[in-house]
Amino acid sequence: MRVFRQVVWLIAGFWLLCGAVRLAAAESAVVPAVEKQAGPVRVKVIPVREPIAKPVLYILRRGLKEAQAEGVGTVVIDMETPGGDLGTTLEIMAALDKFEGETVVYVNQEAISAGAIISSAADEIYFAPGGVIGAAAAVSGGGEEIAETMKQKINSYLSAKVRSVNAGKAHRADAVRAMMDADFEFKIGDVVVKPKGELLSLTAEEAAKVYGEPPVALFSAGTRETLEDLLEKKFGRDAYTLTRLEVSWSEELASAINRIAPVLMGLGLLCVFIEFKTPGFGFFGIAGGLLLALVFFGHHAAGLSGHEAALVFLLGAALVAVEVFLIPGTLVAGLAGGTLMLGALVWSMLDVWPGEPPTLDADTLFRPVLNLALALAIALVGGAALWRFLPKGWILSRIAVGGAPAGAAQAAGASPERSREISALIGREGVAVTALTPSGQVEVDGGRYEAQVAVGAVEAGARVRVVERRAFALLVKAMD
Repeated sequence: MRVFRQVVWLIAGFWLLCGAVRLAAAESAVVPAVEKQAGPVRVKVIPVREPIAKPVLYILRRGLKEAQAEGVGTVVIDMETPGGDLGTTLEIMAALDKFEGETVVYVNQEAISAGAIISSAADEIYFAPGGVIGAAAAVSGGGEEIAETMKQKINSYLSAKVRSVNAGKAHRADAVRAMMDADFEFKIGDVVVKPKGELLSLTAEEAAKVYGEPPVALFSAGTRETLEDLLEKKFGRDAYTLTRLEVSWSEELASAINRIAPVLMGLGLLCVFIEFKTPGFGFFGIAGGLLLALVFFGHHAAGLSGHEAALVFLLGAALVAVEVFLIPGTLVAGLAGGTLMLGALVWSMLDVWPGEPPTLDADTLFRPVLNLALALAIALVGGAALWRFLPKGWILSRIAVGGAPAGAAQAAGASPERSREISALIGREGVAVTALTPSGQVEVDGGRYEAQVAVGAVEAGARVRVVERRAFALLVKAMD
């Protein structure tokens, strides 16, 4: 029952923490992150020069969030990609939609398949001379055809998604549908732009061709020799300032880390637990800290949370340490620290944008909470395995105490005779067999007992005196 109450309090504390984070973020979001400023327009260029996969998402999301935090008004995506993953494409479209400023795609030199769909989510699309866009039919990961029913489902959903982000943009949504669906006949008035039986692909000239009354360009806002030429014609010479996002190795590493984030979290939490149970031996504390630091780094490099989640986790760990080493048994600091640590792990996986409160609905929280649940399961299974098998291993000498206690200092279930024997130990002197920080084992009158100190710690080998009998251990203090 006691464990059940602790779990309930821990869950309640976690949700209170989520509410507090959301409230604090909402208060900080009073001033929009992107504001119109006097002087030159601030422009940030984000390169997309690879197949669409998680590292590209991380680069784009990081760049967009940096731009929003810096008050950049226009983001230009310098794109050359053969296409890629559909799920990642949808996440990139969502990130573009969240950016408060203007988004521009510069097709330099091709935006094929997923690249064409992502381009359609931008406010404006420009081409380099010789640029090509199109051929966005859904295929399997290996490039093979997929079942017709599944293809129809994907095309229907993607077409609706493209229409939702291109409302009021004349021909763009139909053009993207023609790139995805070979059975769709794309007509503007009496002009057949694409007949049935083929996929639409457009050159720079074809994308800029105008149709209808009044005449509207099919897909492109124009063709520009270079990206700098685009910006000069759009804003005017010396009327803008340009920064480029530097792509580093961190996105590739983040992609690998986040694939195994639950495993890293589970092993990290297990190492932290072992460290608290084995004071003075720092290997597990260092290992746990490094594993959890990898998790926080991966999520930060993926363009999710900032450094705040890691700081909250450290605060939680500090509170747990206070509970274990200074005020054992009170549960207040321990529960608060555990809540902060678990909440920080979930926070690190939330897609938080500058100046906006995090969304805490079921869809947003599902993946972070699932990852945390998997991590806790790994930690619990690992702990059970250590408890069962570790005494036979090498690390036992570092973690466990050789030999079993001669008797339990436990009131519940003890016989009257045994209870009197344990109570008779009060006032006796003994030796700390292990370090008491605050719990460990002592030897009194030739028997070994579970024990703890009320405040501070006692080194192994120090003389102690039994001052009280508790439910699960003897309370001792160091002798001067």
